[in-house]
Formats: sequence, C-alpha cells, structure tokens
Amino acid sequence: MAEKKNDPVVVIGLGRFGRSLALELVRRGAEVLAIDSRPKLVQSLAGQITNIATADGTDIEALRQLGVSDFYRAVVAIGSDLEASILATSLLVELEIEDIWAKAVSRQHGRILHRIGAHHVVFPEHDMGERVAHMVSGRMLDYVEVDEGFALVKTHPPKEFVGVPLGESKLRHKYGVTIVAVKSPGEEFTYATPDTELSYGDIVLVSGRSDNVERFAELP
Repeated sequence: MAEKKNDPVVVIGLGRFGRSLALELVRRGAEVLAIDSRPKLVQSLAGQITNIATADGTDIEALRQLGVSDFYRAVVAIGSDLEASILATSLLVELEIEDIWAKAVSRQHGRILHRIGAHHVVFPEHDMGERVAHMVSGRMLDYVEVDEGFALVKTHPPKEFVGVPLGESKLRHKYGVTIVAVKSPGEEFTYATPDTELSYGDIVLVSGRSDNVERFAELP
C-alpha cells in the first residue's frame, strides 16, 4: 500500500499528548479515529473529534470492530502505563498497520517499542524538557534536535557576523554551522544567501551539529 500524506490516523490513548495530537490532526484536516477507555474523557471530546470511541486499546477484537486494521497509520499515545503501551503497539503490528508511531517515556521503553515493531518512537516529555533547558540556560530563542547530534537553533546573530556578508564570514569554517534563514524586525523569515548581511535586531535559524550550534548561540 502506497503511503499517502493525508491518510486517516488512529490515535490510541487520549492523555495530554494523545489529545493534543488528535486535535491538531483534526485542525489540519486529517481524518482521525481516536480511542480511549475512559468514557467521560471520550464524551468531553466528542464535539471536537468526530470519530471517537470508548474502547480498550489493548483488546484486539475491539480494534478490529472499530476498523483499525483498515488504517495505514496509527499512533500509540499511551505513556505512563508501559504494559498497555507495549501491548497496544504489538496489536497494531499484528493487525499489519504499515506506519506505527509510539510514545515512550524512557529510552528503555523506546527500545522495547522498536523491537516489537514500532516504526517511529517519540519522547515528547524528554524532547520538550531538553528544548526548554536549552532556552532557559542560554541565549537561544528555540532549539530543535532534528536528528541525533544535529540541531536547528533560533537565536540572535553574534556581533562578529553583523554587517558582514555571509559569503565572506567563513562561518562554517570557524564554527561548523550554517545560517539557513533570517528574520528582520517586522518581517518574515527569508532564506539566507551569500550576500545576506545580518543586523543586531535580526533573528537567525542556524543548523549544524548540536555542540556546534550551542557554541555559536553563546557567542556575544
């Protein structure tokens, strides 16, 4: 079955993460089947998520009755109940869902989810904690680790690069990072070019290895 960007999505577990995920998918126009075992929670979301059901996500017959096996993509958003998270993920594998995402609360939990067949494992609490820690502890305005050891940072340009065309700055040679976009006050982000000259009030998006972008963001 070919992957389609707008395929319907099953979300199992409607805690804070699952609820936010399901509502955002709905807002983006995706068809969502949301499943949770708590009737009051399901009832409270019924007006916001059209396809929502009270069911046990660890019961394969319940999943079959809801037509989960017809979906291409599913997310196990259960976090705190590790047994339920692992079992629900294994049932999606048994139902031959082709694109399974699962939330993990620890690296060990994540490794287990990978081993039983999850195609993607996310660590929302860990990732958000790391992101906020970078912003609290330094000059960064935002921090996103896009892959292990590689990050994208939003920050202000260090003074040594203000007024110098990026093509002449030797930025990558000195610090191993690349400025990919620039936002001047009152304007939108635009792609950076070799002719781009930075100003003190600008905001830049910088990509590179995590240690390099962190070092760059701390420059005065």
